[in-house]
Amino acid sequence: MNLTVEGKNAYAYTGGKRFDASLPTAVFVHGAQHDHSVWALQSRYFAHHGFNVLALDLPGHCRSEGPAKTTIEALADWLAQLLDAAGADRALVIGHSMGSLVALDFAGRYAARTLGAALVASAVPMAVSDALLDAALNREPEAIELVNRWSHSSIAAKPSCPGPGFWLHGMNQRLMERVSARGEPRLFHTDFTACNRYAAGLERAAQVRCPVRLVLGAKDMMTPARATRALVDTLETAGAPVDVVTLDAGHALMSEQPDATLDALYTFARRATAKQDA
Repeated sequence: MNLTVEGKNAYAYTGGKRFDASLPTAVFVHGAQHDHSVWALQSRYFAHHGFNVLALDLPGHCRSEGPAKTTIEALADWLAQLLDAAGADRALVIGHSMGSLVALDFAGRYAARTLGAALVASAVPMAVSDALLDAALNREPEAIELVNRWSHSSIAAKPSCPGPGFWLHGMNQRLMERVSARGEPRLFHTDFTACNRYAAGLERAAQVRCPVRLVLGAKDMMTPARATRALVDTLETAGAPVDVVTLDAGHALMSEQPDATLDALYTFARRATAKQDA
């Protein structure tokens, strides 16, 4: 689906289904230097099991026109405008890594429009090392290689990989290279800087009222599970229903544990939307 947001083309994969106003909407937000395709399995399943799906390319990433947004807050505002363009008043927001910050910010500032928020491989704050920021700015191929290596918990594909011949490391590497080739200069650095500078995470968490599920990787080296403790505490203090699912995976949960990630997201989505309908 191609939509117009702020006068620019914005792309959202719908899982092969037309938008149906009678169904709840699930929005999938990718992380730094990625696009909608990281949600291939999860988004298509949602689309064929009771949800409208909008798996986004964020501005400046592949099929969505730039320029890229430089802050998490700007991305959350862009998401609100995209929902307006799609005709969706409310949505369940699912985000991975940088996308989880977008989902959190949206859930805090657009609470009335949020059915639920699923934060995958999240951390608050999401600090990025000076060395990685420098590599992303000046040596992007090196940054891509480093992040790809740190995103996976093993060099071996898991049994739940889609099939023989799938190379998780290679697919992720090529995707980031493709985003680099098709995007604006220094896009990886733009994304990382937005994550690194986002200081409002706990403030937004205190404003969240919808159900929240964190889906974390037990072997995640990019956003380790311990980095969500303050976030969970803040959500609980605010009264938001929150739970945590921890999977045997690294940062790339959707490809390392696709079935378990899908199960964690879909069971949460059904529960969150059922509460809204009750």
